[in-house]
Amino acid sequence: MTDWQSKTDEEVFLAFREDDASAYRELIERYHDDLLRFLTRMVGDRAAAEDIFQETFLQVHISASTFDTSRRFRPWLFTIAANKARDMLRKKNRRKTVELSAPIRKSEPGSSFIDLLEVDVPAPDEAMDIAERDDMVQKALNQLGPALREVLLLAYFQRLSYAQIAEDLGIPLGTVKSRMHSAVAAFARSWQIVSKESDSSVPE
Repeated sequence: MTDWQSKTDEEVFLAFREDDASAYRELIERYHDDLLRFLTRMVGDRAAAEDIFQETFLQVHISASTFDTSRRFRPWLFTIAANKARDMLRKKNRRKTVELSAPIRKSEPGSSFIDLLEVDVPAPDEAMDIAERDDMVQKALNQLGPALREVLLLAYFQRLSYAQIAEDLGIPLGTVKSRMHSAVAAFARSWQIVSKESDSSVPE
C-alpha cells in the first residue's frame, strides 16, 4: 500500500495518470475540504458546490493527459473548479451571496478576505458585532459578478499572482489587472452604500 502522505500533489497525480486508482481517491480526499470551501464561496450554495466539486474531478480525470507535469497541480485544479462555478452562475444568471469574510486559510485565522482588500471596514468592537459586519460584507460582495468574484477568489483565497491567474484562465495579464481593479473598486463602492443603509436603519 502506497504511503501517499509522503508524496507531493504532483507525484500523486502522476501515479493516478499511470492508472493507480488509489491515487485518484487520494487527490479527492486531499482537496475535499479546501475545494468545497472555495466553491461554496464562489457560488454561495453548498449543494451546488458539491455538484461542481464532482464535475471538477471528473474534468481532472478527462483532462489528465493534457496536464503539464512541470506545473503545480493545485492552481490547475482550482482553475478548473472556478471555471465550472462560473459556468453554473452564468447559466442560472444569478448572483448569490458569498461568505468571503471567513478566514482565508486555516493556518491564517486572523487574515480575512476583507482585511486583504484593505477597505475601510470598522473592527467588530467599533459599533457593530462580527455577525452584523459579516452580513454587510456579504451584501456588498453580492453586487460583484462571477468574473470579478473569480479573480478575487484566485488572488486572495488561493494567493495566485496576476501572472498565474492570467495563465490559468487563459486571459491577458492586463485583463486580470483590470478585473482586479474593477472588483476592488466595486466592492468599496458597494460597502459605502451598505454602510449608509445600515446607519440609516439604526434607531436613534
